[in-house]
Amino acid sequence: MSRRYHLWISGRVQGVFFRANTWKQARSLGLAGWVRNLPDGRVETVFEGEERSAEAMLRWCRQGTPPARVANAEVLEEAATGEMVDFEIAD
Repeated sequence: MSRRYHLWISGRVQGVFFRANTWKQARSLGLAGWVRNLPDGRVETVFEGEERSAEAMLRWCRQGTPPARVANAEVLEEAATGEMVDFEIAD
């Protein structure tokens, strides 16, 4: 069963390679989607794939890696569409 999550992540998540690490983690889990910086300092990401991998990615996004500091992750579960085939860093 596939899962799709849309997240808005706040805290110290820009200028600390959060997008690059999100890309790396999502690709290692075989997920499709994208990640981007928002003008207000948050990071937005959408990913989907196998339920177990998507749940692992969700946990990862709530924590990040040093030196990032995740203060909050707003999560919206959406219907999986299967439209995305790769994970990319969006502009």
